[in-house]
Amino acid sequence: MSHRIERVNNLIRQEISELLQRQVKDPRLGAFVIVTDVATSPDFKFAKIFISRIGTEEEKEETLRALTAAAGFFRRELAKRLDLARIPELSFHWDDSIERGDRIMQLLDQVSRENTGQKESPPEKET
Repeated sequence: MSHRIERVNNLIRQEISELLQRQVKDPRLGAFVIVTDVATSPDFKFAKIFISRIGTEEEKEETLRALTAAAGFFRRELAKRLDLARIPELSFHWDDSIERGDRIMQLLDQVSRENTGQKESPPEKET
């Protein structure tokens, strides 16, 4: 990935995060929507915004619908805030890496507990 695309990705991620915290008042979004990553195409026409949120599957789907509906608002705000020749079309995607990481940690803890239970040494014999 080029340095310019990386910088644009970071700028978009920061601005969308700030907009979510300070400007967007949609109750469907809840309080804790996190922008985890942004992937902009090399021609800067498209940007995938990856988000995460703790909640039920229904809440997550509602969050994606709300963000998709607000994509035009986000794009207009980015045009005002960023000095870019082209503001990409925005699409929102679910990032489940936090949940996957949590599940992996639970599995590792489980394996660790099982191994600890199996590897306990028997009491020493007295001679």
